[in-house]
Amino acid sequence: MIIIGIDPGTTAIGYAVLESARPPRLRDAGLVPVTAQETGERLAQLHHGLVRIIAAARPDAMAVEKLFFAKNTKTAMAVAEARGAILLTAALARVSVYEYAPMEIKKTVTGDGGADKKAVQKMVSLTLPETRDLAARDDVFDAIAAALACHFLEFNLSHSSRST
Repeated sequence: MIIIGIDPGTTAIGYAVLESARPPRLRDAGLVPVTAQETGERLAQLHHGLVRIIAAARPDAMAVEKLFFAKNTKTAMAVAEARGAILLTAALARVSVYEYAPMEIKKTVTGDGGADKKAVQKMVSLTLPETRDLAARDDVFDAIAAALACHFLEFNLSHSSRST
């Protein structure tokens, strides 16, 4: 089972490709290249970048962080637009999407829904030793955490089932 984790953003969109096995294994992680300033072109770059990642990874599922409503409405709208492009790209590729609130991801990965970024990174590195020396932005670690949450909540039989 291959899971792509996505941390949506305005210009930095983190992704992670996780092999959902026992134990899980990180195959790839990074940022989807988005450099354009104009909204339409930025969304097109996001779409094309995700299409390439999906083609290479051939995922069974995609875990996407839900939108966290920030005080800045303009930023929230831009992230919502990116999420729309991400969800459309997944649908066009016929990849099942699982969406998680940031608090749900943190609780699943660290045991604490209010965990900070450092705690998330620490638990990611404990769960996936190959990430210990990964010099990456928070967006990448958030994407890895989203993929891990999907692994534990949806596909790992030793973990309690997710209630819907």
